[in-house]
This record gives sequence, C-alpha cells and structure tokens, in this order.
Amino acid sequence: MRVAIARRGNTFLRVLATLIIALILHVFVGMAWIWTWAGVYAAAQLLELWLSRGLETGVRDWRRAAMAVMPAVTSTIFGFVSLPLFASQERFAPTLGGLLLAGALLNVVVVNGSLRSATISAAAPHVAYLLIVPLVARVANPDAPLANALWFGVVLLIVSVAVASRTLEKALTAEAAAKDEAERRRHEAEEAVAAKSAFVAMISHELRTPISAILAGAARLHGDASDAASKLHAQLIGDAGGMMRTLLNDLLDLSRLDAGRMAVEKAPFDLRQAMADTLRLWRPDAQKKGLRLRVEGAAHLPRWVAGDSMRLRQVLNNLLSNAIKFTASGAVTVRLAVREDGGRMLFEAVVADTGPGLSDQQLGRLFTPFDQLTSAVVREHGGSGLGLVISRELARLMGGDLTVTSKPGKGSRFRLEILVEPSEAEGDRAGGAAIDGARVLVVDDHVVNRRALELVLQSFGIQPTLAESGERALELLGSEVFDVLLMDVYMPGMDGREATRQLRASEGPNRDIPVIAVTASATPKDWEACRAAGMNAHVAKPIDPSRLHAALSEVLPAGAARAAA
Repeated sequence: MRVAIARRGNTFLRVLATLIIALILHVFVGMAWIWTWAGVYAAAQLLELWLSRGLETGVRDWRRAAMAVMPAVTSTIFGFVSLPLFASQERFAPTLGGLLLAGALLNVVVVNGSLRSATISAAAPHVAYLLIVPLVARVANPDAPLANALWFGVVLLIVSVAVASRTLEKALTAEAAAKDEAERRRHEAEEAVAAKSAFVAMISHELRTPISAILAGAARLHGDASDAASKLHAQLIGDAGGMMRTLLNDLLDLSRLDAGRMAVEKAPFDLRQAMADTLRLWRPDAQKKGLRLRVEGAAHLPRWVAGDSMRLRQVLNNLLSNAIKFTASGAVTVRLAVREDGGRMLFEAVVADTGPGLSDQQLGRLFTPFDQLTSAVVREHGGSGLGLVISRELARLMGGDLTVTSKPGKGSRFRLEILVEPSEAEGDRAGGAAIDGARVLVVDDHVVNRRALELVLQSFGIQPTLAESGERALELLGSEVFDVLLMDVYMPGMDGREATRQLRASEGPNRDIPVIAVTASATPKDWEACRAAGMNAHVAKPIDPSRLHAALSEVLPAGAARAAA
C-alpha cells in the first residue's frame, strides 16, 4: 500500500514524461507509431491510479492482486520502446534507448525503494530488456566490434542499480529507525517534563500552606508586638517567609516556562501609576544603602496602555532588586520611554547602576538557570539564580527582550523592551470604600490556610466566618448574608468552582455576592476556569496582604451597597 501511494503521487509526472519522449521520437526519429505506445502506457498508468483508490480504507482482494502486478506491467510497456531504438540505424538512437532504460531503473529504485518486492517487480522487465539489448544491437550491427562490449556495460549498469537499491533501502531503514528513536525520546522528554511539572505543582501547593501561615503569623506578631526586640524577631520571620515565597514563585515560573505553559495577559492598566508604585517600593531599600534612585522620562509616558502589568512589574522588580543589591555606592538610574517602532508601541525601561560591572565571561553566564556567577554572591546575597532567566523569557513572551551591557568597574545597564498597545482609561470604579467590618466567608479545607486568612483579615478589621468545605459553605450561604466570599479552588469533594456554580444557580440571599478565588495555581488558564464558574477576582497563595486588600477593595463596594440597601 505504501508503494502504491508513492507511485500514485508520480503518475501524472510519468505520463507527462512519456508524452514528451513520444514527441521527441516522432520529430527526430520519425517513429509515428510511438503515439500508440504512449497511449497504451498512459492507459496502464490511469488503470493503476484507479486501482489504487481506496487503498487506505481497504479494498477487495482482486484489486490488491492487480496492484501487485501493475508495476511490472507498466515497466514492460515503457521499456519496450528501447528495442526499436537499439535496432535503429539512426545515429545516437541506441544511446537514447540505453538512457531511457537506465532512467527507468533509477525511477523504480527511488519510487519503490521502501519495499524490495515492489522494486524487483518493477525492475525485472527493464533488466530483461537490458539483457536483450546486446542481441538486438548485434543483429542490427553485425560488423560493429563494440556490440559484444555492450554485455559488459549492461552487467555493470544492472549491478550498479542493484547496489544503489540496496544502499537506498538501508538508508530508508536507518531513517525510519532514527525517526522512531526520535519519537520515542520526544515522548520520554514530554513525560519527564509533565512529571516534573506535576511534581513542582504538588510541592508548591503543599508549601504554600505553611508559607501562608508564616507570613500571616509574622505580620500579626509584628503588629501586636509592643517592644522593638519582638518586632525585630517578627520582621525576621516575615523576611524569611518572603524569601521562601519568592523562591517558590521562581521555581513555578521556570517550570511553566519549560513546559510552555506560561502566558501573559493583555489588559488596560495605568502605565505611569504602575511605574510609580514599582519605584516607590524600592526607594526605602536604596536609601538604606545610601544610594540615589533616579527616574527619567516618567512624565512623558502615556497613562493607559494594554499589556500585562503584573509581569511587567515582576521583571522591573527583579532588575531593581539586583541593581540595588549589587551596587555599594552611587546611584541606580531608571530611564523610561515609549516609542513607535514600525507601527507598534514599544515600552522601554533601562536600569543602569554604578556597581562593579560584569566581565565578558560573566555576561555569557548571566542568563543561565541556577547560576550565581560566583560563590561569594551565593554566600552574601543568596537567591536561586532564576530571576534574570525568568525575566528575559517573560520579556520575550510580551513581544520584546531583555539585554545587558556591562564592563568591569563601570556598572551594568539592563534594557527591557516589551510591546504594549494604546488603550483608554477604564471606567471609574466605585473604589476606596472602607472594608473593615465587612462580612466575609472564608472557605478552605486546610485549617492552617483558614487560620492564616483569618489573621490577615483581622488586620483589616474583619472578623471572618470560616468553613472547611464547599458543602458547609453552601449551608452557611443559604442561611446568613455575607458581603464577599473567599473560596479555595481545590478542595476534596466539592471544589471551589463547583460550589460557586451551585451558589450562582441558587435562589438564596448570597446568589450575587462577589466571590474571590484563592488558589495556589493562579495561571491564566486556571483563572479563566474560575471566571467561567462565576468568580469575580482571584488572589494567589501564599496570601499577600496588599493583594488581598486590593481584591477586596475591588469587589466589595457592590456588596456593601447591596447590604446598605
């Protein structure tokens, strides 16, 4: 079947070649009968084409038998024209006959090379003609001394074609084996990546629970402590928890990038405000080291653009963190600009420092995962060595790139470029309402997570109600009125999305309240599934109090207005 399909693809090419041969022989040799030969050959090719139809889905046995003999039939018809050419007295006619047979044999080897039986079937008539050729040539030219030498040429040609056929067969077999091996290795690599991703996702989910508790507990201790020593200890715990959260997020991002599952969003955001918030975060760190944090070009930025604000700030945070971390004195300068580039809007942020700079060897290793350049860097600053790797990949996902220029003793200069789109300001939100005193239901199957969320909410002036399952949450929602619902997404039994769907389908008093998804796997795909289930916003574990506060501020006004009414 494979050979029949391969031959079918060359049918019209062979028929066209035959018609051209017939035209040449008619014009230059005067063989008028050659059109009869060409017609018979074309008919045989069309018959073979008809017989091969439906081979992929199965055909009757008689058609398969007919297909098995058709290569020999068509070869017999095609090769027949060589006999009158060798018997012709026209100059170079025998040469043309030999070329036709040699070309036909090579075509047989190439087209049928994947199956030996088909090659033998199609080549046998041509070999028979070649063996007859010396006899025909001897009869037509009895006085030519080179007629006997044709035997040597015929045998040499047949042996050469046989060797070529065998070589091609081995090459095709090796190629098929190589493809199978490559496919096997690809499957193994995909399974390994999937296993690694599943392992990282499982570990991250398990680690986020204690990290959330550490951060929430440290924040509560820091707020309640009355003496400086206790506040310092609480801050130490909080800083350690923050480092664990950063490392965990880096590992997750790298895993998603390796698996090709990282995606960036495109939503309107205030570019000036995003840059101001990012720079404001790092001014205290710069001041502690006696560094000047200078900003240039911020006033000329457009207000509203469309892009991924969170990922942009993630990259800038990493660049600013590194610049401040590795600069002992002087300044860190941030130059911001938006320019047109071939009809596109390109946002550019250059972070330049007066630090020690990098050698050419260090620059070559800068974007290598888990590489910290020197052991001294690891001892003094720690970290995972993933920040710049992830930042560059995120920049590329956002349509740009992250590059660096540096010289020893002259500082470093990181250039971030990403594509953004013009956008209009979002409609004014009814924000800014106080969230203290809001009635919040927290749903999570893990007691540590519930307690961590309770501590964070208490710092906002909220005393939440806690539920350990989706089923229990629906019971409470059917009997009490709440302003907002914090729903864990992945729970045994009824998960958060199913509980939300049932809530939206119910007729209870909380049918339309805002639902905030709380999940350890806050990927765009997960959030789309949450949105489809009826959730209004999302926050990622471990809980960042500022992000939780922002999410509550975003969704609570509608709930507050409803309650007030």
